[in-house]
Amino acid sequence: MTYPSVSPNILAMEILPKLKSAFRFSNFSLIQKISVGYAAMALFTMAALAFSSFSLYALNKTARGIANKDLPMISSLIKLRTSLLAQESYAGKYQILKDPTFVELFHQREKETMVNLGVLQDLDSSRDTATLNRLYADFRLAAARLFSGESDREGELRALSVRLLNAVDAFYGKRQDLLQAELQSANYQQESTIRWTIIISCTGFLLAIGVAPFVTYRTFRAIRKLQRATHRIAEGDFDYDPQIPPGDEISELARDFTRMAARLKVLEQNSLDASPLTRLPGNIAIERVLDQRLKSGGNFAFCYADLDNFKPFSDHYGYAKGSELLRVTGDLILATVKEVGDPGSFVGHVGGDDFVMVLSTDRVAEVCEAVIRNFDREVRRHFGPEDLARGGIDGCDRYGVHRFFPITTISIAVIICGGDEYSSAVDIARASAQAKDSAKETPGSNYLIVGKRKQA
Repeated sequence: MTYPSVSPNILAMEILPKLKSAFRFSNFSLIQKISVGYAAMALFTMAALAFSSFSLYALNKTARGIANKDLPMISSLIKLRTSLLAQESYAGKYQILKDPTFVELFHQREKETMVNLGVLQDLDSSRDTATLNRLYADFRLAAARLFSGESDREGELRALSVRLLNAVDAFYGKRQDLLQAELQSANYQQESTIRWTIIISCTGFLLAIGVAPFVTYRTFRAIRKLQRATHRIAEGDFDYDPQIPPGDEISELARDFTRMAARLKVLEQNSLDASPLTRLPGNIAIERVLDQRLKSGGNFAFCYADLDNFKPFSDHYGYAKGSELLRVTGDLILATVKEVGDPGSFVGHVGGDDFVMVLSTDRVAEVCEAVIRNFDREVRRHFGPEDLARGGIDGCDRYGVHRFFPITTISIAVIICGGDEYSSAVDIARASAQAKDSAKETPGSNYLIVGKRKQA
């Protein structure tokens, strides 16, 4: 990436001869010499500020380029790799089980892959993107042959998947290297800015001692903090704060660096912690949200949702239908919370058939009722007509006893948190587990609020 720059050598070559020439034309009085000295100081100060501003503009442009291009590309590559692994898995399961459900799941992931390839194409129409499109076209063709019944296509599909994943990994590594190079280039630009700004400012300082340092002190200090921030972010310290006060271009650049680091941290954590089935935040994110809410000191509601009779449903209809019900449940809860809950609400997936919601206390009852209403309507679509007519299915419980299980329902245990009643996320989890057992004792979908407090 190129940077607009002003050469300090050119400034010195143009300004110093003119100053010498001016002094030779006449004999100056003291006040004139002082005035010329301050004028020269102001000129050098303006030159130093101009050079710093151009350099800071270039750094700001680099940060925006990273935020608008590099980070979305890296995110799309991560999502693309996840989708490809899922498609390969579904194709392999179809080859073994011949269940058309896996074909539907494959095509759902196929749409996600095309969206991510489109994002990459819009941001970077290089040979790497063209290679990914070509390899994925071959992969889709091989998958279509496999689904059409050509039994000898599994090996071909696996080979194409390996080539495609290797291409994605190579592209991802290249983008990471480019990002590192841009950070290093920005660091070099900062070092150059500091060096030449000091030279120009010290020249003005010699003409009017005591004025120039006062003018440039805050700028130098902020640039050094940005230099330190660049090193720390490049080393992976995404929580580092340069602590630059707001009010100028440097503070805006500092905010860009902070937002860039926060985005990198979120992408890294989400890629490791999110549920691959529902793509909802996992345990790490849930614990982080609870700790933040507890530190804020305000009241909030922690809702622990659990599906009743889910295991018999999964045993009866198969793993794929069970996974589909979990995915639909996650989407349903998230959509309901977005529609009914407050803007600061949070939805997470603990694992299996356990979900959590973090809501404001004044919306919790309305959200729980909406979730139950929407779930009871949706779950009936996943049962066969005969089972719906009977009101449930036959199966074995966890002790191996054969018995009748009603249609799957949802139980929600709500813990009202705030003040000093719960000191950690562990305490909340323990209380919600006890409340969940109480909620599940009542037949059908229901919710139970524990520790509800009167609002002022």
